[in-house]
Amino acid sequence: MAHRGAASRALALALVAVALAGVRAQGAAFEEPDYYGQELWRRGRYYEQPEREPELFSPPLHEGLGVEKQEQQEQLQQEPRPPKKAAKPKKAPKREKVVAETPPPGKNSNRKGRRSKSLEKAARDDHGVPVAHEDVRESCPPLGLETLKITDFQLHASTAKRYGLGAHRGRLNIQAGINENDFHDGAWCAGRNDLHQWIEVDARRLTRFTGVITQGRNSLWLSDWVTSYKVMVSNDSHTWVTVKNGSGDMIFEGNSEKEIPVLNELPVPMVARYIRVNPQSWFDNGSICMRMEILGCPLPDPNNYYHRRNEMTTTDDLDFKHHNYKEMRQLMKVVNEMCPNITRIYNIGKSHQGLKLYAVEISDHPGEHEVGEPEFHYIAGAHGNEVLGRELLLLLLQFLCQEYLAQNTRIVRLVEETRIHILPSLNPDGYEKACEGVAMETRAVIAWMEKIPFVLGGNLQGGELVVAYPYDMVRSLWKMQEHTPTPDDHVFRWLAYSYASTHRLMTDARRRVCHTEDFQKEEGTVNGASWHTVAGSLNDFSYLHTNCFELSIYVGCDKYPHESELPEEWENNRESLIVFMEQVHRGIKGIVRDLHGKGIPNAIISVEGVNHDIRTASDGDYWRLLNPGEYVVTAKAEGFVSSSKNCMVGYDMGATRCDFILSKTNLARIREIMETFGKQPVSLPARRLKLRGRKRRQRG
Repeated sequence: MAHRGAASRALALALVAVALAGVRAQGAAFEEPDYYGQELWRRGRYYEQPEREPELFSPPLHEGLGVEKQEQQEQLQQEPRPPKKAAKPKKAPKREKVVAETPPPGKNSNRKGRRSKSLEKAARDDHGVPVAHEDVRESCPPLGLETLKITDFQLHASTAKRYGLGAHRGRLNIQAGINENDFHDGAWCAGRNDLHQWIEVDARRLTRFTGVITQGRNSLWLSDWVTSYKVMVSNDSHTWVTVKNGSGDMIFEGNSEKEIPVLNELPVPMVARYIRVNPQSWFDNGSICMRMEILGCPLPDPNNYYHRRNEMTTTDDLDFKHHNYKEMRQLMKVVNEMCPNITRIYNIGKSHQGLKLYAVEISDHPGEHEVGEPEFHYIAGAHGNEVLGRELLLLLLQFLCQEYLAQNTRIVRLVEETRIHILPSLNPDGYEKACEGVAMETRAVIAWMEKIPFVLGGNLQGGELVVAYPYDMVRSLWKMQEHTPTPDDHVFRWLAYSYASTHRLMTDARRRVCHTEDFQKEEGTVNGASWHTVAGSLNDFSYLHTNCFELSIYVGCDKYPHESELPEEWENNRESLIVFMEQVHRGIKGIVRDLHGKGIPNAIISVEGVNHDIRTASDGDYWRLLNPGEYVVTAKAEGFVSSSKNCMVGYDMGATRCDFILSKTNLARIREIMETFGKQPVSLPARRLKLRGRKRRQRG
């Protein structure tokens, strides 16, 4: 076990600061340095505008002249926008950029997207996020290219450079593999660069299409993106109608770089089954490559098999919406007022911008550590753009309160036997790079974890579907990936599997991988260092410097899902969130006391054959996570004679009680007796010096 000296703590502080700042996105080898800052405003929601009546598309009775007549009827009575010269000979109209509110902006019915011609002219809200104020209209949510609701079989393209650049890779925010190999590349790329290329989505039912979001190719080495495109719709995939702007085809302005998504709204919503994007121009030195998301509202169709299969509902009466900082505090207050006997709101410190880092404690005796009761925590929002984890924890707060009041036996037992801490937003400021010094959030969370004797914890992140366990840092400095297990590797594997196996999708072998990694070989779990190395991660810090076993839980492919998707994400994760908390009661627990029955703090608990010790809390109680089996456990403390015993861990839930009584060593006992009677031990060297001085004086 690592020493807990000042030097190691200082190093840990610095390393964890780098990890929590999120300089690089988890799961990607390299990112733009301001990626998270961009993500905060660009994902703040593209699709929040007031509705217009849709343009109902129906295929003509006859092709040729019939199509022309129908296109004439669908023309809008408006002047085309001033054209803007694109990278290729084709000209594209100037489009207005969309600037999002600070995430999350609130309920769908009240949330307004913002449009602005330039970020420089945009106003700023409380948290420094650009906001503009102009007329906008509400739109539909994403169909699900990013969240994988749209399957690979629903994506088609005219041509592709190779399989790894096929239509199935044309999903918003999809990431390329480190090697950009033939199977996992970062976009759809056409096989030829001409005006006849397209990528289309089969919605499999009539859908009201309202907009398109595009990106360029995710690549470390290449610069490929589409600068303008047309949009077409169809009911049968044979007869297509192009979206019009006045008397001609509307050309939408696309991307100006690879990563920042650009939203273009259709001038009038179009109802059809298929939608197609037809690139018209692209970056001069690049190729036709793009990632995209389609905004659309599927129309009711109870007879549609695919609709019924993918439809997800929940019976939990919870607040399914995105919460900004103020709304998050209000929700905590509401939960506290509903369940005042089992909840307590407190803060662990302040963020860089002075926002308090609020946590909620859930326990039958909130505000105090009960001897023999383990402590658990969930953390989310370490990265400002990973909103799903934050919302899941706010939903969990509501759920635990409601189910406790309803006397749900399982939840009542969990609350009465566990002290649960939930920190929904570790980084409310959003992205904050740690340059000099240590981030205030990092200091706060380290002090929090050193103060409370956590046994188990999970930090919720986004962008993948996997549970990662330590170590996260490789031993070989020259390697980016290397399996690096802890001495408790078998315990960590079980803990990770307990979450992944109860998640609705993580261990589903039929599901499509989020980006490039297929985690099915380890049942939805992975050793962090074998995936991507992270210096000073929260997982490694917890294991090396506290008693806590910490895991990183990646809860969804989309870091910032639409509000309409929150009920399904809750259903995906609800059972896993509860099961993982219950694992805090697996292993052994007990109290280390002296002969007078007083608890001994900071006593060391060692398990034979496992090179990792834990220490007792201030009252002498401890918890040691272990898999089922028989173990030789030793308790030792300074000034006491160590004691060992055999402790059996069974398969049933509930930690095995394994207490220790330590007697003082002879020297410690002698010192205790002499101090009791007001006498101090004789210092022999000092006595000799005193006698020698007396003899010298006598001779003189």
